[in-house]
Amino acid sequence: MAAFTSRSTTLIAFAVILAVLSGAAEAQLSANFYAKSCPNLATIVRQGMMAAVQREPRMAASILRLFFHDCFVNGCDGSLLLDGTNSEKAAGPNANSARGFEVIDAIKTQVEASCRATVSCADILALATRDGVNLVGGPTWSVPLGRRDSRAAFQSLANANLPGPGSSLATLIRMFGNQGLNARDMTALSGAHTIGRSQCQFFRSRIYTETNINGSFAALRQQTCPRSGGDGNLAPLDVTTADAFDNAYYTNLVQRRGLFHSDQELFNGGSQDTLVRQYSTNPGQFNADFIAAMVKMGNLKPAAGTATEIRLNCRKPN
Repeated sequence: MAAFTSRSTTLIAFAVILAVLSGAAEAQLSANFYAKSCPNLATIVRQGMMAAVQREPRMAASILRLFFHDCFVNGCDGSLLLDGTNSEKAAGPNANSARGFEVIDAIKTQVEASCRATVSCADILALATRDGVNLVGGPTWSVPLGRRDSRAAFQSLANANLPGPGSSLATLIRMFGNQGLNARDMTALSGAHTIGRSQCQFFRSRIYTETNINGSFAALRQQTCPRSGGDGNLAPLDVTTADAFDNAYYTNLVQRRGLFHSDQELFNGGSQDTLVRQYSTNPGQFNADFIAAMVKMGNLKPAAGTATEIRLNCRKPN
C-alpha cells in the first residue's frame, strides 16, 4: 500500500511538472518576464549588440533578418539558430546568406553566466533585434518575453514559408497572411530593408531585365553586379542611407529604386502604393506601424505539440 501511494504521489508530481511546463510554453508573453529571474538581461543584450554593431553596422540588419526568418518558421522559437543536417540554416532562403549567429552565441554566453538556464535563445534574439534597430537610428519598443526554444529545426517549412526577393505583391500578401500578418504589417515590415546588404545573385534579374526601375540606379548597381559572375558581390538594400534605419526605403520605392523585385512590388500600381507614399513622407507613421508589426510578428507561437525548452547552447538542444 505504501509503495502504491508513493508511486501515485510520484505520478501526480510528474503530471504537475508537465502541466507547468506546458503552461509555460503557452503563457502570454510579458515585457517583465525576467524581471526577477534575470534582472540584468536587457543590459547584457544591449552591450552585446553595441559591440557587434560598432564592429560592423551591417550586423543590425543581419540580426533583424534572423528574427524574421525564425518567426516565419513555426513561430519565434529559436529554431533557426540550431545546427544540424536538417537545420533551417541550410534551407534555400538562409544558406550562405543568414549571418550573425556568432553574435547571438556571444550574448547567450554572457546571459548564461549571469542567469543559468533561464533565458531562451528566442528571447535573446528578439531583444537583440530591437537593440540592433535602435542602435542604427531606428525606434525602440518594449519586447514581450517568455518564449521557449524548439528542440528541433524545420528545414522544409523554411523553404516553404519565407518569401523570396522575386515575389509578387500577391505572393507577399498571401505569405504574410499565412502568418496572421495583414498587408499593412507586410509593408511596414518590408521597411526593414532600409538597412543591410544583398548579394548580386538576388537582384541581378531586376537591374538587367525589369522596366519599372530608375535607369541611373540600374546602371549604378550594374557596376558591381555583372550579367554573369560576381554572385556574392554586395549592394546596399537602401541606396540612400545604407546603414541608418529610417524611411528612405520608401522614398527609394517612389523613385523606382527598390533593389529587389519584391521591394518594388510594393509601389507598382498596386494596393500598397498609397501606404508607401505615406511612409515616404511620414517617418513617425512608419516607425509606429513597424513597431506594431514587429510585436505582432514576435508573438507568433510554435505549433501545438512542439517540444520546447530553455536551450543552454543556441546551436543544439540540451
